[in-house]
Amino acid sequence: MPVPESFQSRSFRLAVEILKFYRHLTTHTDLPRHLANQMLRAGTSIAANLEEAKSAYSRRDLASKYTIALREARECRLWLRLIVADQPQVADLAEPLIEECSQFAAMLTTAVRKLRSP
Repeated sequence: MPVPESFQSRSFRLAVEILKFYRHLTTHTDLPRHLANQMLRAGTSIAANLEEAKSAYSRRDLASKYTIALREARECRLWLRLIVADQPQVADLAEPLIEECSQFAAMLTTAVRKLRSP
């Protein structure tokens, strides 16, 4: 049975894919740059917060950092959905990213609940 990929490595991989998608958006679409920037910030922030979580000093601190990453995953999903609504020609590129953000939201929701339970 394969070893599950860590939050940190999976979120780093997502950040790289978000960066590639951002570059595509800014060179091949007329999407307002502000929307692409928001998606980039939220998508790369997931990885940054999960990396920070490695140095959490308590369960409460870890839950806090995971909660921030969860918020960023949900925000990134929103920006991606908005981008697809405005630029339907990029839907094939965005859908896997939307799905990955949804999976992160689900995983992090579960992790935060477990960390906050007594």
